[in-house]
Amino acid sequence: MTVKTRPGHTREASIENFLSRVEIFKNLPKETTRIINKRIRKMYFKKGEIIMSEFEKGEGVFFVHSGTVKLTKQDDDGNEMIVCIKKKGDIFAEACLFNSDTNYPATGVMLQDGEVYFLRTEDLEQELMASPEMAVQMIRYMSGQLREMTSIMRDIALLDVYTKTLKTMERLAGQFGETRKNKVFIELPLTVQEFASLIGTSRESVSRVFSKLKKDGLIDIKNKKIIILDWCKFCQERLKNI
Repeated sequence: MTVKTRPGHTREASIENFLSRVEIFKNLPKETTRIINKRIRKMYFKKGEIIMSEFEKGEGVFFVHSGTVKLTKQDDDGNEMIVCIKKKGDIFAEACLFNSDTNYPATGVMLQDGEVYFLRTEDLEQELMASPEMAVQMIRYMSGQLREMTSIMRDIALLDVYTKTLKTMERLAGQFGETRKNKVFIELPLTVQEFASLIGTSRESVSRVFSKLKKDGLIDIKNKKIIILDWCKFCQERLKNI
């Protein structure tokens, strides 16, 4: 894997502050955080650049410092499906832990320009062995991620396109939404094709649902960003379709 760093960028104390807000590093002794800080590599990627590939051997775990990252899987026909989207403070590729001969679980691509921290699995495993608190927090985090992924996969398999769209918008609003009065601005630039890939359906099907939601006054789309025009009305519509 090629590691890219921002030219002239030096390590700062802010890295430790960032780590203290990452789920698995919360409430850890400062000394442990400092050790991890020394082992982390900081990388800068532009929108559309690949961070790691599902066809590469997994070398480490990643943390989103800024920007957003989409994780994708490719089927036998080469079709891409977005598995999930990661924001600041999120971890990805943690499935490589304790599996030295496995590939990365997905391909990571930058959705927006940003910085990603990289920690080799050997280094993180060493700290997990030495810190029971961190090991427990990692187990809790991975358990939560598994529950969320199971729920998403169930929705993709069982729900119709309209309901899947509503539930996915609600989830994205929770992760990336900014509320202004009763409107919610989902600060995540997604094309219709990317949204369709996220819920496992065709672009045409999503376009039809978007058109209906816009016609009904529930959403608007500007610069690839979704605006939920009336959050209360939107929630009522989603509850009707559960």
